Amino acid sequence: MPNVIVMAMSRVKIFRRLTVSGGVWLALTLGWSTAAGMDFFIAPDGYDSWSGTMARSGSKDGDGPLASLTGARDAIRQARAESRLARSEMARVVVADGYYRMTEPLELGEADGNVSYEAAAGARPVFSGGKLIGNKLVTAGEVYRDRLGEDIPVSKWQRGADGVWWIKVPEVAAGKWYFEQLWVNGRRATRARTPNEFWFHLRDVAEEKIAGTADRDRRGRRTALLRDADFAALDGLADDELRDVNLVVYHNWDVTRRFVTVDRQRHAVITEGEMMWPWSPWKKDTPFILENARQFLDAPGEWFLARDGTLSYLPLPDEDMVSAEVVAPVAGKFIAIGGDPTAGRFAEHITFKGLTFEHAQWLTPPQGFEPAQAAAPIGAVIEFNGARGVTVSDCVVRHIGTYAVWARRACREVTVSECLLEDLGAGGVRIGETEAPEDWMLTGGVVVDNNIIRGGGHIFPCAVGVWIGASPDNKITHNEIADWYYTGISVGWRWGYAASRCQRNEVAFNRVHHLGKGLLSDMGGIYTLGPQPGTTVHDNVFFDIHSYAYGGWGIYPDEGSAGIVFENNLVYDTKSGGFHQHYGRENVLRNNIFAAAREQQLQFTRSENHLSFTFEKNIVWWDNASPLLAGDWGNGREIMRDNCYWNAGGQPVKFINKPFAEWQALPLRALNPAPADGQQPPWVGQGRDSGSVIADPLFVDAAARDFRLRPDSPALKLGFKPFDYTRAGVYGAAAWRAKALSVTYPPVPLPPGKKF
Repeated sequence: MPNVIVMAMSRVKIFRRLTVSGGVWLALTLGWSTAAGMDFFIAPDGYDSWSGTMARSGSKDGDGPLASLTGARDAIRQARAESRLARSEMARVVVADGYYRMTEPLELGEADGNVSYEAAAGARPVFSGGKLIGNKLVTAGEVYRDRLGEDIPVSKWQRGADGVWWIKVPEVAAGKWYFEQLWVNGRRATRARTPNEFWFHLRDVAEEKIAGTADRDRRGRRTALLRDADFAALDGLADDELRDVNLVVYHNWDVTRRFVTVDRQRHAVITEGEMMWPWSPWKKDTPFILENARQFLDAPGEWFLARDGTLSYLPLPDEDMVSAEVVAPVAGKFIAIGGDPTAGRFAEHITFKGLTFEHAQWLTPPQGFEPAQAAAPIGAVIEFNGARGVTVSDCVVRHIGTYAVWARRACREVTVSECLLEDLGAGGVRIGETEAPEDWMLTGGVVVDNNIIRGGGHIFPCAVGVWIGASPDNKITHNEIADWYYTGISVGWRWGYAASRCQRNEVAFNRVHHLGKGLLSDMGGIYTLGPQPGTTVHDNVFFDIHSYAYGGWGIYPDEGSAGIVFENNLVYDTKSGGFHQHYGRENVLRNNIFAAAREQQLQFTRSENHLSFTFEKNIVWWDNASPLLAGDWGNGREIMRDNCYWNAGGQPVKFINKPFAEWQALPLRALNPAPADGQQPPWVGQGRDSGSVIADPLFVDAAARDFRLRPDSPALKLGFKPFDYTRAGVYGAAAWRAKALSVTYPPVPLPPGKKF
C-alpha cells in the first residue's frame, strides 16, 4: 500500500502500512522522517543476523527483526555502506514491546546520525542492564529462560533458620561478577548497614600526611575514633570480611565512601586517601554509617553479597521469595554518543523515544569515593559528547547507580523532555563540565523540559536533580524535581568573580521539593555559583527543604553569584530561610513570596564593597518566633524597597534587632574605596527598605499553603504582581501530571533529641 502523506500544523505525518508474513503493522512518525528513509525493527524474538527490515519473522526466507539496539545500528551502517540508505536520509528503528538485555552500551558516532530509535505504537519496551536471580519455576540446578531471553542455570532461594533467604550466584563465586545494588520486585533494596536508622557519630578524627609523599601530593592517613558501642558493630568480623566494609561519612554537603582497616585496641577505623579540605572536614560528631557486612543484615529489606557468591536477603513482610523478582545490575551504561568535535565532526539528529532503560551499576573503586560537590566525578548511563540535535523524549531511566543523562562535552541542541528519571544512585541530568576552556568543548543550548526527576542520591547523596556547569543558554523548565538529599537545581561552577562560561541560563516553572531529608547541609532548591550574566530564575516553586544542620534554603546564590534575576518564585517551608546569599554582586530578587521558614526568613552572610543585591517587591510571611533577618545585613550595601513583611504569629517584626522605623532611617553605605572615577553609586545614602510595609499580605489561606492574594492585599499597592504558581511543574496529559503527584513524601524523621 502506498504511503499516505497528511499535512497538519506545518508538520509531515507519514503513515506507513507494512504487510509482513500475513500480519499488518501500522506506525505513525512525526517530524523530520521522510518517505525516502528506511525502517528497521527490533523484537524480543529477533536475531542480529537478520536484516531487521521486517517487523515479524518471515516463514520462507528465515528473515525478521533484529534483537538489539546495537544490531540495528550495525544494520543501518551496512545499508549506508551498500548505498541502500544515504547518510542524509532518516532511518527509523522501531522497537516492539518486551524486555531486552543490555550488557554493553549502544555506542554511536558521527556516522550514526539521522536515526530515530523509538517504541512501536502502544509499546513500552524495556532495556535492562541487569540479571534476574532465582525463579519460582525452577529447582536447584535446573536451567530457565528469564524474561530477558537468556538461559541461566540457577539455584533456588532458600530460607535460613534466622529468616534470612539466600541463594548462590555462580558468577560471583567465580570472580566474574560483583554488584552493589539489588532490586526486589522493582524496589531498591538496602545494602546491609548499621545503624539501620539515622547514623553513628565520630568520637574524634586525626589525620597525617603519608610519609614519603611529595609536598603536592594530598594523600593522607585518617584515623576515625569510634564510640565503644558503635565500634561493637565490627566485632567478630574477620579480616577478609573487613576488606569489603564501607565507611560512609556525611559531612556538610559532601559524602566520603572508603574501605577501612581496623585498630581494635583503639576502637578506630583507618583509611587512606585524599586529605580533608578545611571547608568540609570530618570532625567530632560527624555522622557516618558502616555498610556491607553479613552481620549488619538485621532489618527487613536489607541484603548482602559475599565473595563466595552467597546472596542473602531479609524480606519485607509482604514479600514472597518464591515468587519475588530479584534483579542485580551488570551493565554500567546504556547509550554513549561521541562525535569528534576536535575535527568539527558531530553525531547529529538522533532521537530516542518511548524507551525504558533500567538496572545499571556502579562499583566502588579501591580508593573509594572522595568528597565532591554535586557528585561531579560521576558519569551517566546516557552520555553525549560531540552531539548535535539529540532528543531523549518520553523515556524512562530508573534503577541505576549514577546520573541518568549527561550532555557532557561539545553538545548543542540537546533536548530531554517528558522523561521519568527515578531511583538514581546519583542525580538526574547534567549539562556541561566543570571546566570548558576551549570553544569546541563548550556545551550549551540544552533543553530539559517537562520531566519528572525524583528519588536520587541513593549512593551519592551529594548529587543534584539538574546540574549545569560551564555551559550557557540552557533552559530548565516545567520539571518535577523531588526527593533528594541535597540541592534540586545547581547552576554554575565558579567560586568567586572570575569570568564564567555559565551565562544566560533560564530556570523556570519548576516544582522543586522534599530536599535534604535531614542528611546533608548547605543546600538550596536553586543553588548558583559565580558570575552568570543573563541568567534568570523565575516562576518556580521551592518547598520542604530540610538540612541536617545549617543551610536548608530555597533560593541560594552562593560564592560569587552575580548578575542573576530571581523573580516570581514561591518559596515555603524551608529550614534555614527562603533566601540566602553567601556573597555575590548585583543579583536581583523581585516579586517573590518567601513563607514559613523555621530558623530565619532571609539570610545574608557577607557584604562586600559593591552592591550585593536588590530585594524589591517581595512578600515575606511567617508564623513562628524566628527572626526576619540573619547575617551581615547591617553593613548596608544591599537595596531593599517596596517589600511586604508580616509575622502571623504576632511576634514583632525587627530588622537586626531594630524597629522598622529605625532600620529605614539607616542610610546605605558608601563604597570604600570609592570607584575609580570617584563617583559613588546613586543608591548610596538612601534609606533602607524605602516604601516597604509591615502588613498582612492577605493570602487566601496561608495555613493551607494557598498563597494567592486577596484583592485588597497591601502588597498589590506596593507593585507586587500576582503570578500563577500552579503553572510550575509538568504539563500535558492528565496521566502525566498525575504521575508527578503520585508519590507521597512522609515527614522527615528526627533522630532522638534532635529538633528542626
